[in-house]
Parts: sequence; structure tokens; C-alpha cells
Amino acid sequence: MNCPFRSDLGVQDRNALSKEGSKAEVLEKDEANTSPSGPDSGRNVEDTGRDETFVGDSGGGASSTAANPGAEGGNKDVVPAKDDDATTAAVLPPVSSEEAANSTQESGVLEDEELQVQEAVAKAPSRKSNESAAAAAAAAASSSSNGSSTSVVHSDPAILPAPVQQIPPTTQDVKTLADQQIPAVPKVNQADSKTPAQEWKPLCDLTSNRRIDWCELDGDVRVLGANASVTLVAPPGADERTFREESWRIKPYPRKADPNAMRKIRVVTVQSVSGEAPACTDQHDVPALVFSDRGYTGNYFHAYTDVILPLFLTARQYSGEVLLLVTDFQMWWLGKFMPVFKSISNYEVIDLDHDPRVHCFRHVQVGLTSHADFSIDPRRAPNGYSMLDFTKFMRTTYGLPRANTTQSRRPRLLVIARARTRRFVNMEEIVRGAEKVGFEVVVSEGEHEVAPFAEIANSCDAILGVHGAGLTNMVFVPTGGVVIQVVPLGGLEFVASYFRGPSRDMGLRYLEYRITPEESTLIDQYPRDHIIFTDPEGVKSKGWDSLKAAYLDKQDVRLDMKRFRPTLKKAISHLRKAKANAGGN
Repeated sequence: MNCPFRSDLGVQDRNALSKEGSKAEVLEKDEANTSPSGPDSGRNVEDTGRDETFVGDSGGGASSTAANPGAEGGNKDVVPAKDDDATTAAVLPPVSSEEAANSTQESGVLEDEELQVQEAVAKAPSRKSNESAAAAAAAAASSSSNGSSTSVVHSDPAILPAPVQQIPPTTQDVKTLADQQIPAVPKVNQADSKTPAQEWKPLCDLTSNRRIDWCELDGDVRVLGANASVTLVAPPGADERTFREESWRIKPYPRKADPNAMRKIRVVTVQSVSGEAPACTDQHDVPALVFSDRGYTGNYFHAYTDVILPLFLTARQYSGEVLLLVTDFQMWWLGKFMPVFKSISNYEVIDLDHDPRVHCFRHVQVGLTSHADFSIDPRRAPNGYSMLDFTKFMRTTYGLPRANTTQSRRPRLLVIARARTRRFVNMEEIVRGAEKVGFEVVVSEGEHEVAPFAEIANSCDAILGVHGAGLTNMVFVPTGGVVIQVVPLGGLEFVASYFRGPSRDMGLRYLEYRITPEESTLIDQYPRDHIIFTDPEGVKSKGWDSLKAAYLDKQDVRLDMKRFRPTLKKAISHLRKAKANAGGN
């Protein structure tokens, strides 16, 4: 095997990956001159997208210990915290290409773009090169392990200055720890020349998964990054039953029905040929995965749901013996999540777009396995992996000590702060109220670096925040903890599902609090009988810009602590009960 353990980062500065990281400053980007609908068949070297990591650009973390008696009362409008709680998802009109391009992107705001939900998922575009295999692909779709999803989300990343990541020392032996926690298949047997030839099936699947087009190639597979091609070479003696020439154009990123997400994803040509093929320069005896890290990954939530989680789902089964070939390579992003990549693979990541070599494999998958947003279906996952396995993997990757919330100490509540929109404007009152019911409270906006904030989240038993990307950090909260999601005014309840289901799958207690008009700062801007309060659906019907301006850009939250107090009491009651049960066992 020739798998050089070195950094294949092309012309980029590798040393930048190990320099001291800095606190992220969130900027806004006006993409008025960029059309989201046009396909980008080449690597866009001018893309400077950066991470809008958690929430904003100001302030750090703070702890509060003061207490102040507050009024108590019932909460008739609080959503019951039942495990079978479900909210019917409202669907917004699809956003036109012009709207998506001209809207100013808000940093630190996951749902600004999430609300652009399409009413129907577009069918995969047909290309002449794919026509010969399309019918067979549909027939093979039912046997695919790369299942379908029910929703497509639009959300452009915010733009940040180019930060750098300091790799925590614990990542040096992260791989060993991770192997001890999560069982994996010892070895994946690849195609053998002695194995009887099987009947041909299409290389790619464009129909079974609404999120991503993907391909699997077994045999003599040659990958040339210079022209973004993955080629299967016909074996000797191949006939029409066992081999066919095909050509597919694939964008390996799981937002295929979202033109705005896909416009900067490089096209990879996947083909099978019986004639000449580029000669191998590097022969590998491990499989390879080809995927893009561009799209919406500048958004912290999408970094997980579009790449980190699918990468775990696809690659964990190889126990580190897999090579990662990344197109649309972003060094700043790789540096940010370097501990994850080191846990997934024993080899250096290859910047495919800038690699002149011809890499040869026995097995290659183009596109990562993806089930749904921030979710794993264990019935279709390798080794039955679940979201619990994913959270264990992430805690081990970052060297976090707490696996559950049964440790003997006062329960801690992490309050996710926001710097600009949808802020908690009465933070001090919230802290006092939480302390009064028995919590120790930590307030933090988060940082660009994942490791420090992961440590804070893991030290807490509950996490509280207005719907947004910061709640993604519940992956680090110990099993048995609590997630409290505050849903802003404006008929936005359906977006809460991005954290509602996943939190339960992670073994966390989920509580949802929907604010009243009196708890929104919109009440200070409009009369109570204004359409913004009386007819949110009417506001939505006017389009994305109207919805965004009304409910997202101008709204902050002022929690009514008398009304919110029962939610806090439910949270701490759950934690105390879990601790008592653990002590009894």
C-alpha cells in the first residue's frame, strides 16, 4: 500500500492548521450579484465563506451565582414535554433564485435560511450521459442503504475572517479511545479478482435519496483529482452482462435539491471505461470516500448535518482504514474539525482538487451516506449506528469526561447567548430565575474553536437557547441531560423539529417553550392588532423577505419568568430523578 501519511493540502499553508485560534467575528455578506441557480461545474477559488460558528461576534462566557426571589405562577401555554410531542410542520413557498441570491445572509442564524423550505423536492436533473443507466438506477434504488429524507433546507453560511484552529492535545490518541467506545467492523472485504463476476448494476444512484446522489465503484478504480474524475476500468474478459460503459456527473454534497447550496459544489465525473485509463501513480489497499466540504458548512449546524454526521455514518465502519478525498477543500474548515478527521481516518486528508496524482483503489464511494438532517436511522446504518453512538464518538474525539448526568453535584444550565438578533434581552433575570429553582448557570456565546465550547457544554446538564445553530452543541451534553428550545414568535414552530427529534435520539430530555407576543420585542414596535401578531401566515405568504424582516431580523426575546418557571422546574426535576434512579441502582 502506498498511503503517504502527510498533509495533501495543495498550495495552502499547512502550518496554519496548528496556530492559535481566535474568537470569531461574524460578518454579513450581500450576495446580490451572485445567482444561486446556476450549476458550478468547477471549483470556485474565489469563495471565501467562513463559519458563523455559534451565535455572534461579541462577549465571552460568564457565570452567575446571585439569587433573587421571583413571582411564581402557572404556564398554560407551555408545550407539554412529552416524548411523543409533535408539531405539524408548516411549509413555506419555495424561494426564487433571485430571492436567495439577493437576501443578506445573517451570521449566527440557522433558521434564517432554514425557513426557505421547498414545497416539493426537485427531481434529480437528467443528463444525456446518464440516460443509459437511469432506468437501471431506479430498479437498484430499493436495495440502497443510502436512504431518503423528507425535507430540504436553504441556508447560506455567514462569512468570517479566516480563523485557525489549535488542535487539542487529546486528539493524538483520540482514535484509540474512539475504537474502544464504538464497535466497528474490523475489515471491509473489497472486490477480489477471484470472485465470480456479478451482473452489472449502475455505478450511481440518483433516485433513492432526496438529499444526495451517490456512487459505489468496486474493482480497478482510478481517481484523478486534476480533472475531478473517478474511473472504473473494465476487467479482462468483461462482457455486456458484467460491464457497461457509463458516465455520470455528481455533486457529492447532501443538498441536491437546493440550487443555492449546490452552486459552488464541484462536479465529479464518475465513469466506467473499457479502453485506456490514466496510469496509477499511487496504489492503495484501503477504500476511499469522495465528498465536498463546501455548500453550507460555514453554518455550524450544517457543518454537522451535511458533513460531520454523514462522515461518521459512512466511514466509521472502516475502523480508520479509509482514505478521505475532499473536493472544494477548505483548509480553515478542516482545521476547525481536525480532531474529527483524525478520529475517522488513519491517513491524511487529500485535497483532491489540487492533487496531480492518480490514486488507485479497489473500492470508492462518491458522496456520503445521509439519512436526514441531524439524524441517523439505525435500521439502515452500518452496524446499527445511532445518534447515541455519534454523541459517544464526539465526546471521545474531544476528550470529554462526562458520559451521563448522574454525577453528584448541583445541576448546571448552559444558556446560549446571541449577539444580535433573537437575543435574550433579560438575561440577568433568566439567570436569577434558573438559580432559584436550583441550577448553577453558565452563560456563553461560544467561540470559533469547537474544543473549548464542547468542554463547557459537557460540564453542563442542561442547555437553553432560542432556536439557532448554537443548540447543535447538545451533541456534547451528557446522556440524560435536558434541551430547552425557545421558539420565537411568527409561526416558526416547525423549524423546532431540527432539534426536537435529534435531542431525543441522543438520549436527552426535550422541552419546548413557545413565546407569547408579550415576550417578543416586536410588541415594542407594532400595535397588538397588527398583522404581524394576528396573521403570521399572511406575512409568510408575502415571501421570504417579508418573513425574514418581520420575525427574524427585528425580534428579540424577553422571557416572562413567571410563565417560564415551570419549564425550568421540569428540567431540574428530570435531572434529580435521573440522579436518584442512578443512585438506587
